[in-house]
Parts: sequence; C-alpha cells; structure tokens
Amino acid sequence: MHNGTSAKKTGRPRSADADHAILEATRAALVELGWGKLTMGDVATRAGVAKTTLYRRWAGKNELVVDAVAVLFDELELPDRGSLQADIEDVVLQFAALLALPEARTALMAVVAESTSDDALRQRIREAIVDRQKRLVVLGRRRAQERGELPPDEPQDPAGTDATTQIDLIFDVIAGAVVHRTLVSGEPVDPTWARTFTTLLLGGLAAIR
Repeated sequence: MHNGTSAKKTGRPRSADADHAILEATRAALVELGWGKLTMGDVATRAGVAKTTLYRRWAGKNELVVDAVAVLFDELELPDRGSLQADIEDVVLQFAALLALPEARTALMAVVAESTSDDALRQRIREAIVDRQKRLVVLGRRRAQERGELPPDEPQDPAGTDATTQIDLIFDVIAGAVVHRTLVSGEPVDPTWARTFTTLLLGGLAAIR
C-alpha cells in the first residue's frame, strides 16, 4: 500500500518532465534533420533519456511526432473579446503565429505528408490535433449564442447532429484557410487579412466591400 502511494507521488512528476523534454527534443530534431533522418535514438539522446523510455510511451516515430505537434496546438486559446468577429480574428492570428514557428511548420507539414499513405497516422492526427482543437469552435459558438449573435441549437435536433456538422464545417473553413495562406501560398496573415476573412466567414461574399 505504502509502495504504491510512493510510486504515484514520485513517478508522475518525473514522467511529465520526461515527456516535455522528449516532445521538445522531437520538434528540435525535426527542424534540424527533417522527417526522413529523425530517429527515436536521436530524440532520446537529445532529451537525455533512454530509448526504452520513448518506446514505453510511443510505439514509433509517427506517434511521437504527432504528439510533439499536438502540444503546440493545445496552447491556442480563445479569450473573450466581446464579439464573435473579434474572437475569430484573435484565434486566426494566434493560429498563424503558431504556424510561423519553424518547429510547428516543419512538424505539421511532415506528419501531414506522411499521413497521405498511412491511414493510422491520419487517424492519430485527427484525434490528437484536429478533434482536440475543435474545442475552440465549440467555445466560440457557445459564447456567440449567449450574446445573441447566433441562434441557439434546436432542442429537437437528435444528439446535436446539426451542431456537430456546423462545428466541423467552421473548423475546416478556418483551419483550411489559415493553413493554405501561411504554408501553401506563403502570404502573411495580418490583422487586415484576419478581419477581411472573418467578415467573409460571418457575412458571406456580399459582406466584403
């Protein structure tokens, strides 16, 4: 009983510290080496842990790199700016700033490219990054409904099907536009672009002057 309690008290902090060091080392290795040359052994050396420590947590490189990217996206926040327009503009600028980081840009492009021929990796990206970040849409949508900017969900909708579809679409539109502009077109996402994009999102083409 005593041994089990002690293990819980001392084990978790060490585990959390090791995880942080490993994920940080993974992002650094991606920037320096790229996907093809990155190995579990290299990450272990950079993080100062045994390779067996990595394999106790991750089955292989794919899972490790996805989690290293996911923790960056978990840092995105949605402060209440007082309106849906302002909330969206804020998260768009945050997202673009994150994608401008070499470790985020390199890691994201690497895992997305690799996932085109790996269904399991694509599923892990969806679960660890995409589905987790839909929390921002859920929060922003709920705030907008509370302000009266969006209509409330219809109570008769079975299991919130319509709400789920809308949340998925909003996420796809915002994430798709920002990723394309920053990583494909290589154009800046500045406050002016964020404002114009958000106006288009909320009001449609007729809202653009």
